[in-house]
Amino acid sequence: MRIKSLIFSLCCVNGFVMNAQVDSLDQSIEDTRLEELVITGQFEPQSIKKSVHNVRVISDADIKNLAANNLTDVLNQYLNISVSSNEQSGKSSASLFGLDSQYFKVLIDNIPVVSDTGLGTNVDLTQINLDNVERIEIIEGSMGVTHGANAVSGILNIITKKSSKYDWELSASVQEETLGKEFSFFDKGRHIQSFKASHNLSENWYASIGVNRNDKRGFFDDRKGIDYPINNGERGFTQLPKEQLTTNTTIGYQKGETRIFYKFDYLNETITFYNPIVVPIVNYPFPETYFSRDKRFLTNRYFQHLNYYGKLFNDLVFNVSLSHQKQQRDEELFDYHYADKKERENNRNVYHSKDVLYSTGTLTNITKSKKVDLQLGYELVSENSFANASTGVFLDKENQANGIRKRLENYDVYAIAELNFTDRFSLRPGIRYSFQSKFDNQYSYSIGSRYLFDKGIEARLSAGYSYRTPNFDELYTYMVDSNHNIQGNQDLIPEKSNYIEANIKKNTFFKSGLTMYNSISSGLMFVDDRISTVLISQEPILSYKYINVDTYKMWNIAAENRIGYKNWNFAAGLSLIGISQQLTNNVSGSTSDDRFLYTLNINTALSYQLPEYQTQFTVYFKHNGKTQEFVDVSSPGESNFVLSELEAYNWLDASVRRTFFNGKFETMIGARNLLNVVTLQRSTTSSIGGGAHSASGTTLLGVGRSYFVKLTYNLNF
Repeated sequence: MRIKSLIFSLCCVNGFVMNAQVDSLDQSIEDTRLEELVITGQFEPQSIKKSVHNVRVISDADIKNLAANNLTDVLNQYLNISVSSNEQSGKSSASLFGLDSQYFKVLIDNIPVVSDTGLGTNVDLTQINLDNVERIEIIEGSMGVTHGANAVSGILNIITKKSSKYDWELSASVQEETLGKEFSFFDKGRHIQSFKASHNLSENWYASIGVNRNDKRGFFDDRKGIDYPINNGERGFTQLPKEQLTTNTTIGYQKGETRIFYKFDYLNETITFYNPIVVPIVNYPFPETYFSRDKRFLTNRYFQHLNYYGKLFNDLVFNVSLSHQKQQRDEELFDYHYADKKERENNRNVYHSKDVLYSTGTLTNITKSKKVDLQLGYELVSENSFANASTGVFLDKENQANGIRKRLENYDVYAIAELNFTDRFSLRPGIRYSFQSKFDNQYSYSIGSRYLFDKGIEARLSAGYSYRTPNFDELYTYMVDSNHNIQGNQDLIPEKSNYIEANIKKNTFFKSGLTMYNSISSGLMFVDDRISTVLISQEPILSYKYINVDTYKMWNIAAENRIGYKNWNFAAGLSLIGISQQLTNNVSGSTSDDRFLYTLNINTALSYQLPEYQTQFTVYFKHNGKTQEFVDVSSPGESNFVLSELEAYNWLDASVRRTFFNGKFETMIGARNLLNVVTLQRSTTSSIGGGAHSASGTTLLGVGRSYFVKLTYNLNF
């Protein structure tokens, strides 16, 4: 009853709730919002108003206001996305609607980004640099027709800069940031330097180059760092040290209807794990000393993208991309000796490797009609993946020494029709068929509609069917010893997903200069044949296997709005997400409770500009409600599902940005996580033998309240 009342209240107050997750807070961009062009999921770039999809945009101005260096810095403030970090691997990932990063696809200029274990999925958000980004476009829900496998909960498309209004653009910046209270110029904190240069070589040619170094020295918290020789668990870091070097190069050509560009990006990353276990050495070569067995992960990623857009026979429009990507993560094991502070016994091997050849293309304007258009497309994917035995991923005992290498391929074709019945009403059905090398051939379909009412009211309704293919771990894991028995399953089939979303939005402009944007949307998702690790035996040890067994249901309702007047912009949003999952215990045949568990999220943003001082003040706030899920904690002879709950928390960022000398110099000061959130409490409750039992633990979220200063020099001529 409380949930129904809350939903009714959300609908009623929608006209008064403003959301900041998709729009720039700069007034100049606000005024041109209706004509803003979007690319993702479109036949060709078109205004956001004409798009059948409900596209959400994170602008370049928002990225600047957050002093964002990578995707993690931005998505912390996005309404329906949760960002989590792994303190052991140093990675950050995103989940949407409660589904993890395997269901959420990340692209750069419509090309899925390679990761250690996925293509477009399982992407480490800290590895995606935002220095050369024009905007970020997000579409929630099923996008399987246009973007293939694993585009189940949504897609995020990063649009990079490929032109300049100046002959030369030069930019250099330095950013110094604390990690909580920890900072020094060499040993503590976060230190970022970047340089960008772009040049219009001629009327038709454009080139740019950029380099960024992000040195995060590690978060100590209550740990004592590298040279702490006492075996009490306090050595090392709570959050691992990470150093990244990224470079990007773009060469573009444009003449008439022909556009060609080539991009090359390179990432080098080093993450070091300092083991808290200290081991004594007896009589080698010192009377009494100690060492620790440490390791570092070294990642190299190469990203190449060649795109050709033009016309055939003066009418047919083609858009073809060819991409080669490779990401390799090496593991270097070594002994760190405290007496002389040196590394010994260094041994480096490939940990994960993925080499991908990818191509996608479309052909449009086939009918030569403004009323009916048809798009034909293709996608070709060839993935060659390797995992070392030390990752715990291998097929059988004979493969333990050398790891495992597998190739997965798919060849897709799709067709989409765009039917413009009137200037107000359009319909967009589509279908994709995928020829798979490992699984049965798959398909996706979708239909979207848009109707423009009077007085700026827009209505959209879309539905789609998509699928997720099993990942490398789910297929090939084989961890069997005296203490573990976790096995992959090569007979797994892709998960199936259905999604439907309805959205109504309204833009209102007043003679006084006041502008308002109001939107309400609701979505419903079903996932069948969901892959889970299922208990298959309890004797002699607990044995698990990946099986297509679980079901997943989600529905959400969200209010997204904003208001702007003169130098003020205020925005806020609210979403309620309900998730139902049913887990299965194959030994006992029992299942978990499948009732809906709800999470309430709120975000707000406020900005104020002082044009005479070239200054802007910005504040972002997000409330992340508590999340709950049932987990299987069975023990030998007993089957038990418990309710796990992660407590709610609030995230607050603020910044002041000022420019000098007509934009040549820019200074920015700000703070992240002003409410000083570091760890969250996770508790579990169950009923065993008629009594209530509970347990608790903590989850690392951030490094606490942090401050930053950024200085930028721009030279445009």
